[in-house]
Amino acid sequence: MLLSLVVHTYSLRYWFPATIMLGTAPAYLLSWGVWRLLSTVLPARWYHRLDDRLYCIYQSMVLFFFENYTGVEIVIYGDIPKNKENVIYLSNHQCTADWIIADMLAIRQSALGHVRYVLKDGLKWLPLYGWYFSQHGGAYVKRSAKFNERAMKKKLLTQTQCGAPMYLVIFPEGTRYNPELKNVIADSQAFASKEGLAVLRHTLTPRMKASHIAIESMKGHLNAVYDITVAYEGTLDVSGQRKPAPSMPEFLCKECPRVHIHFDRVDIKEIPLEPVFFRRWLHERFEIKDRLLTDFYESEDADKIRKFPGEGKPSLLNLSKTLPSVVILGGLTLPLLLTENGRKLYVRTWVYGTLLGWLWVNVFP
Repeated sequence: MLLSLVVHTYSLRYWFPATIMLGTAPAYLLSWGVWRLLSTVLPARWYHRLDDRLYCIYQSMVLFFFENYTGVEIVIYGDIPKNKENVIYLSNHQCTADWIIADMLAIRQSALGHVRYVLKDGLKWLPLYGWYFSQHGGAYVKRSAKFNERAMKKKLLTQTQCGAPMYLVIFPEGTRYNPELKNVIADSQAFASKEGLAVLRHTLTPRMKASHIAIESMKGHLNAVYDITVAYEGTLDVSGQRKPAPSMPEFLCKECPRVHIHFDRVDIKEIPLEPVFFRRWLHERFEIKDRLLTDFYESEDADKIRKFPGEGKPSLLNLSKTLPSVVILGGLTLPLLLTENGRKLYVRTWVYGTLLGWLWVNVFP
């Protein structure tokens, strides 16, 4: 009985916020849909301005759960610019919670609504959100020979030509680094050796295509690249071996006490555009990440292990940044659930919105 109660309590830590985050989706998409229809006769920049504001409201609610609810401590190494910029955010990739880290940095720069993602193609099948992320400026890409450069360029140019603010999140490794997937790591290291590149131990070998297309397509619109290295505390076992990073459910279940984020700003003028030189530049950035993570996980110096170099500054997210969004989205959702007609609209939005969204992202990639 006691064990059952403990398991039930643990699962509630995840299901409670997950239910709210997913449960508010129809109300959010209906609100956005109204604005999308009204904005068809307006300049594109007007649409993007309010779309970014709506997106900020939803993602602020998400951060309420991933930061305020979990109580995770965010430790930042490096100075985040106070002013908003048009940037590409490049980070190592370890788990499904990584995209939340981008939100955590963006909200501290008042740029949360500007966040857009380069996503693996399979995510376009997410109910409702697969379509919406595309509408918000996200680009879905396939790996290797199936990569559609033309579609990605078109998507990015459409955004920049109308002056949409850009905080484009890219994970160049293409898939998650999991220390338990030895074959994936071995294949990545073999590829690096074959190409004459330094072999990395705590990240996978980065693929350059998406990053290069993004920078080349938007070079006149971008200010910088934010080079981010993330380490989740609690991913080092008693024997000193690295463990997998926490999944989103584990993160919500408060299994990650602290996240270490190393921030480095690279001016866009310092980045070479020629493919050969860009590839070398990108790999060198990941060599830096690898050294940072090697010290974090393996250093024998007590002053280096489980931290990045320099001064780590804890950054607390104020409730005033997130709680109002929970109230707003809750206020939009409850009226739908409390009436019969509202519940019908709610269910139809899930069903028809998902089906139409799947059709849209496959016809208009």
